[in-house]
Amino acid sequence: MKDYFLLAFNNLKHRGLRSWLTILGIFIGIAAVVALISLGQGLQEAITGQFSTLSTDILTVTSAETSFGPPGASAVRKLTEHDLNVIKTIPGIKSAIVRLLRIVKTEYNDKLFFGFVASIPDDKDQINTIYTSINVKAEKGKLLEANDRGKIVLGYDIAQSETYGKEIEIGKKIRIQDKEFEVSGILKKAGTFQLNQVILMSEEDMKDVLNIKDEIDLIVVKVENKDRINDIAEEIKRKFRRDRNQDEGEEDFSVQTPVQALSAVNTILSVINVVVSGIAAISLIIGGVGIANTMYTSVLERRKEIGVMKAIGAKNHYILRIFVIESGLIGLVGGLGGAVIGLALAYFASFAANAALSTDLFRVSPSYPLLIASVIFAVVIGILAGLLPSLQASKLKPVEALRE
Repeated sequence: MKDYFLLAFNNLKHRGLRSWLTILGIFIGIAAVVALISLGQGLQEAITGQFSTLSTDILTVTSAETSFGPPGASAVRKLTEHDLNVIKTIPGIKSAIVRLLRIVKTEYNDKLFFGFVASIPDDKDQINTIYTSINVKAEKGKLLEANDRGKIVLGYDIAQSETYGKEIEIGKKIRIQDKEFEVSGILKKAGTFQLNQVILMSEEDMKDVLNIKDEIDLIVVKVENKDRINDIAEEIKRKFRRDRNQDEGEEDFSVQTPVQALSAVNTILSVINVVVSGIAAISLIIGGVGIANTMYTSVLERRKEIGVMKAIGAKNHYILRIFVIESGLIGLVGGLGGAVIGLALAYFASFAANAALSTDLFRVSPSYPLLIASVIFAVVIGILAGLLPSLQASKLKPVEALRE
């Protein structure tokens, strides 16, 4: 067997350029599979980790949206105090907290910036619930407390010099909708773009500067028993449908639990992984066609050599082994190289994306089973692509081969 491998290796080495061009097809396919799936799994784990930090006894109620933006910003029918009172009548609910989320004009260092502002309630217990549910902590200064009027807390990215051309320190003043607010704290860098770009403001201040009356963008509901969160979510839907005289499936509102949100994200990421894997698989098939072409050409070029081997006693299965091992080696080299380069590309793409977006959400999750399976798959593709040409070579008659 050692002689077979040495002979196959020397044959490939003799046809160096053609062999490397053939290997390139497998190389690209495996690199694409490894890079895309590793990035996809890393992103999925990062997002799952973000959801795992959220409270499992919290659900959110929003209006149905007509476009992308902060919850409630593009809703046809806004939530109101009446909706809040409907929720409060449901048994098993510990608290229902109003949230406002809007886009506002901000000004600092003579530079304008349109930012995302979120309200913080005035009740101490409700404030703690909100901070726990979104998992935020202050890196500098302090978070907003009950009745903290005229003060704001900035997301990590907003406080950096890239936003206003000058880093914002605690105690500085920022104009929001032409009204000045003092910076009370700066949040620690989070794993999500939204939290890094958010401005936290007391609910009363937000209503004042934006002239908000009886409108609610989001209702955060804390349940008494987290094991009943799905039952309570269904009860909220039932009461809202009855109150609004709507049939199931025609709701203009949404009730979402952390599990549902995570499930939706995982479904999307899984579909993306399947699609990119399918695209990469096309590269592998093309690589297999390249191997088959190379092996057919090799058989044609080496008919005389095959005739000599058969004339001195080589049996059909000996010839078959040599050509199958050659095609398998092409797949093996392409698979190993593709796996290594694929991982390197994944790490590079992750680093570049995180640096560009100032986040650590894009991660690489190398899977050893995936790497091993990719290499094995490349070898199998190589062997299958070279099988027919190998059979053709093994069945050549010595006299006909030597005549050519």
